[in-house]
Amino acid sequence: MGPAPSRDVTASSRLRATSGSVDLYWLPLGAGGHSVRLNGRIFEAVAARLERRSPCDLYHSALLVRVPEGQFVIEQAPVSDSNGEERGVVAEGAVGSRWAGRFRLFRYELRRWRGGVIPDVSEAVESPRRLTDDPTTSRRLLDLVPFVPTPVWGRDELGAGEMWNSNSFISWLIASSDLDAESIHVPVGGRAPGWHAGLVVARR
Repeated sequence: MGPAPSRDVTASSRLRATSGSVDLYWLPLGAGGHSVRLNGRIFEAVAARLERRSPCDLYHSALLVRVPEGQFVIEQAPVSDSNGEERGVVAEGAVGSRWAGRFRLFRYELRRWRGGVIPDVSEAVESPRRLTDDPTTSRRLLDLVPFVPTPVWGRDELGAGEMWNSNSFISWLIASSDLDAESIHVPVGGRAPGWHAGLVVARR
């Protein structure tokens, strides 16, 4: 028999076996992409005028989940190619209309990407925000990703009171994992369209 493991090695193994965390990132809408950013500004300018308020900065959210077997990026994004398995894609949905969703340009994907990256994470604001250090909660959130509703992006098919989008996906996961989603706030001066929709649907 070999020598017994040292206390330091045993403690390190135990830490790896029980480690877990969830971090939230707020990314300016269209970070790194001029077209998306411009369209977002136009959308917000129109929405602000209709609601008689000042325009806000728009944000897209993403999660970074750590569990013993690795680190996972959780995010909704446009379908870029047919190699979804490489990005940990677990589901897809249509953008704008179900008819348009027949074409890749009008589809989105839900990623549970092991070892993945959050594009333009360097532009994240007031991030990361640690939501939990509990390994059980971290695991629960990770396991829920394939079960997130996938209605048409940009429409309110679920009757939540606002359109469904990437923020709805993230807030649904947070609320469904029994984390305190109500205490989460968008960076000062900002807005996250779709966030409320995810909370409403999760409560059902």
